[in-house]
Amino acid sequence: MDLVSLQNGLDNISFAVLFATMLVYWVGAAFPRLPYLNVLGTTGMAVANLCIATLLGARWLEAGYFPISNLYESLFFLTWGLTAIHLVAEYTSRSRLVGVVTAPVAMSITAFAALTLPETMQVSAPLVPALKSNWLMMHVSVMMISYATLMVGSLLAIAFLVVTRGQDVELRGSSVGTGAFRDPKRQIWQPQAKAPQSEATVNAFQSDSQGGGVATLDRVATTPKTAVLSPQRLSLADTLDNVSYRIIGLGFPLLTIGIIAGAVWANEAWGTYWSWDPKETWAFITWLVFAAYLHARITRGWQGRRPAMLASAGFVVVWVCYLGVNLLGKGLHSYGWFF
Repeated sequence: MDLVSLQNGLDNISFAVLFATMLVYWVGAAFPRLPYLNVLGTTGMAVANLCIATLLGARWLEAGYFPISNLYESLFFLTWGLTAIHLVAEYTSRSRLVGVVTAPVAMSITAFAALTLPETMQVSAPLVPALKSNWLMMHVSVMMISYATLMVGSLLAIAFLVVTRGQDVELRGSSVGTGAFRDPKRQIWQPQAKAPQSEATVNAFQSDSQGGGVATLDRVATTPKTAVLSPQRLSLADTLDNVSYRIIGLGFPLLTIGIIAGAVWANEAWGTYWSWDPKETWAFITWLVFAAYLHARITRGWQGRRPAMLASAGFVVVWVCYLGVNLLGKGLHSYGWFF
């Protein structure tokens, strides 16, 4: 079997599938009553995930090492992780809006890797001495999966801001220790007291694929300058906020493990655990941003717009850490340098 030809075919197929999947999700968002689009979008993401996994497996067999040593390989590994976490987030939220924000990012990464990078950066090359270590798989793979997970969580936070139109919506049940109202019998919670004139209390159902729902109690400011959101938007906002928080809560420990593994590997390769290399510095900044996000939600009780804005900033920081430092300057992590 010609593994090189297989890889060239699979990267183009992955791009085509993700492009079609993106269109399916967008059409489904514009026309929510069209049948089968949700299933078709999920199937497209799963097919793209399998194509990329096969591509990476073929590259592993061809090169003889874990395929994450250059920019082309890491981009496809990032896309594989992003599509995998997308499937988890979509299954948890039961919302096609997840694909509306994640499919374009996955498609763009694939297009950049398959269509923009020069051929000299796409071919396999022998590992440099510093990368000939078992820590390559441990450190880099965990870091890439953490990036993918944090990206999906941040994208859901951005979707939350879009759904709520940037309004300061109070959601109940999205953070630890905020006094959530969750009804196991799926009944509507009735307000105990009449809300002030400056506020409106709305009971909404969180829809799932079976047509059921989880009752949530949401409060929205109703000043003359602020439009009241519909119950459907409030329910969707609660779901996005909750799933975004959980996904970021999964990505942060992975980021921590990846940084620790990188420090151990650096000590073996260069004789120091930390050298303030640009990639290391931005990895630490990324860790601080999402640590602040989780701290604000868990201990300070933040929910709604403020943590979503912090997570949105984290999306930019992740990209600067992963790709931006390759453009800004060279360092010890230079295997993905463009020039």
